[in-house]
Amino acid sequence: MKGDEFWMRHALMLADYAALQNEIPIGAVVVHNDQCIAEAWNQPIVSNDPSAHAEVVAIRQAAKYFQNYRLPDTTLYVTLEPCVMCAGAIIHARISRVVFGAYDAKTGAAGSRFDILRDTRHNHHVECVGGILAVECSQRLKDFFHEKRKRKNK
Repeated sequence: MKGDEFWMRHALMLADYAALQNEIPIGAVVVHNDQCIAEAWNQPIVSNDPSAHAEVVAIRQAAKYFQNYRLPDTTLYVTLEPCVMCAGAIIHARISRVVFGAYDAKTGAAGSRFDILRDTRHNHHVECVGGILAVECSQRLKDFFHEKRKRKNK
């Protein structure tokens, strides 16, 4: 069985693809029975869609794969802690488990800023694990924004 680090490395590869498109480098993978059923990267700029976060795009693909808007018994791997919008989509999709890399102190909704995913008032409860390959995930973001600022200042 492939572990959390294996799938997070896959998500990191997708984050690298996002960076090549000048998108914030975030990647996401939906796994069911130890198989990737959906993968995505941030795409709001290229798609002109503010909801095209890696998680949402991956959830949409997984729903098409299952032909169902519910995704029980799945794990979502994402390189950055989900935001409030993505946390809502995760709950509505009934994803069983979320594993993320870097924490997001500004907008994270899995414990850093908000705790939407662990809020027991929801009718669906999500197992949530953070900090998997956190240094690598965080470094991708730091490098991306460092390069972006460097280009802007030229």
